[in-house]
Amino acid sequence: MSTKKRDALRGKVFWITGASSGIGEALARKVAEAGAKVIISARRASELEAVRSRCPRPDDVFVLPLDVAETDRADEFVKKAIAAFGQVDVMVHNAGIGQRSLVVEAPLAEDRRVMEVNYFGVVALTKALLPSMIFRKSGHFVVVSSVVGYVGTPYRSAYAASKHALHGFFESLRAEVFKDDIAVTIVCPGFVATDIAVKAVARAGGGDAEQAEQRTKANAHGISPEACAAVIVRGIEKKTREVYVGGKEIAGIYLRRYVPGVLAKALRHVKTV
Repeated sequence: MSTKKRDALRGKVFWITGASSGIGEALARKVAEAGAKVIISARRASELEAVRSRCPRPDDVFVLPLDVAETDRADEFVKKAIAAFGQVDVMVHNAGIGQRSLVVEAPLAEDRRVMEVNYFGVVALTKALLPSMIFRKSGHFVVVSSVVGYVGTPYRSAYAASKHALHGFFESLRAEVFKDDIAVTIVCPGFVATDIAVKAVARAGGGDAEQAEQRTKANAHGISPEACAAVIVRGIEKKTREVYVGGKEIAGIYLRRYVPGVLAKALRHVKTV
């Protein structure tokens, strides 16, 4: 990272959800290294404290435990975040859960749970934080979506729906707050070597155990969270509208855009979902 780009992040206040491991932790460490102050959030305080200890300048890292699904507490969480360093310059929505089930087998409660965490939790924090950014005429929302936010694959219906919903919401928000100098960056990772597949909401029936194993292997052979974070940080620096990061699976986004019929036929035979 160049000195000029480091200076672009120095002194900025980042709030990163889902920061206890994986992409979130890697992002926290990367922006802290660049001189930013960081608020890190996830459900478990002990894991966040461990991340804080691994960051440079731990005194500039504030631990704010929360469950994004507690949408009725969004205002409370935002007040605590702003109190930590006086403002939030960059809100990184990274918290989320995976899902792996056949539509015919999944109970509606599973769909609701995924949407509560991956969509409504993000929307609630955004609505609570947005007025402070509009008042300051400055801010940046960074939304960690997925390739599945463009390409719905087998066994991923609820997860894909939650990510598609994020795209619609934040594209609308981007148009609304452009005049307020608030940026929106949507990040679409492919396979990243995290444990999201292991923690995915899943049904035990059918061939799901085999699918789970294949998905876990695919993730394990994905890019590292650190490499993913480096690409995301470059997108933040440039205020890029969308950031695609991963391997050959990224091609699915372009196939969806230009030859959707070809992609639809290919998806019928996808196994590592």
